Amino acid sequence: MRIALKTPALWLGLLFVTLLTGMPGLSPVFGWAFPRVRPAVFDRAGFVELFLSHLGLVAAASTAAALAGVAAAVFATRPAGRDFRTIAALLAAAGQTFPPAAVLALAVPALGFGARPTVVALFVYGLLPVVENAIAGIEGVPEGLREAAQGMGMTPWQVLRRVELPLAAPVILAGVRVSVTVAIGTATIGSTVGALTLGTPIFDGLAGNKLPYVLQGAVLVALFAVVTDLLFAVLARRLQPADRR
Repeated sequence: MRIALKTPALWLGLLFVTLLTGMPGLSPVFGWAFPRVRPAVFDRAGFVELFLSHLGLVAAASTAAALAGVAAAVFATRPAGRDFRTIAALLAAAGQTFPPAAVLALAVPALGFGARPTVVALFVYGLLPVVENAIAGIEGVPEGLREAAQGMGMTPWQVLRRVELPLAAPVILAGVRVSVTVAIGTATIGSTVGALTLGTPIFDGLAGNKLPYVLQGAVLVALFAVVTDLLFAVLARRLQPADRR
C-alpha cells in the first residue's frame, strides 16, 4: 500500500481526474487571470465527454496498430516472410514520415469528417514503433531456447506462443508504449476535421484568441499522456523477470 501511494502515476492520475471533472470550478481563477475572456472555461462540451471521445480514438487506433504491427513482425521473422521484413519496415517508416495532418487530408475525402479519418491517421502514425520493437524483440530471443523448445516436441506455433512472444513481450510493450503516448498527443489534431477530442478547446482557443481554452486543453492532454506513460512503465516492470527488477 505504501509503495502504491508513492507511485507518481497515482498522484498525477488523481490530479488529472480532479481537473477533468472540476475544471468548471476553476472559472473564477481563469476569469481573474483572463478578464477579457467570457466564458473563462471552455463550455461547448464537457471535459469528461471530450476525454472519453479522445480515449476512444486512441484506444481504437492503438489497438489496431499493435495487432497489425505484431502480426507483421511475426510474419517478417518467419522463414517464409524474411523477404518481407525490409518491405514491412519501409512501409511502417513511410507512415511515420507523413505528417498526421497530411494523412487526415488524404483520409477525409474518402471517409468524411469526424472520428474515422482521425483513427486512420493515428493507426498509420503508430505502426512504426510497434513493428520495429516487435521484430527486435522476437529476433532477440536466444536461438538456443528455440532449439530447446523444438527438441521438446513443440510445433512452430507453440514455440512462438510459449517462448518467443513471452520473452519478447517487454520489448514489444516498449513499442506499444511509444505508439500510444504519441497517439494521445497526435489525436488532438482530429478536432480540425470534426472529431471530438481534448484538442477541441485548444483549436477553439487558437481560433478565437482565447488563451485559457488553449491552456485547459493542453494541460489535460499533457497529463493524460504522462499518466498513460507511467502506467505503461509500471506494467513493463511487472513483465520483467524477477531477477532483473
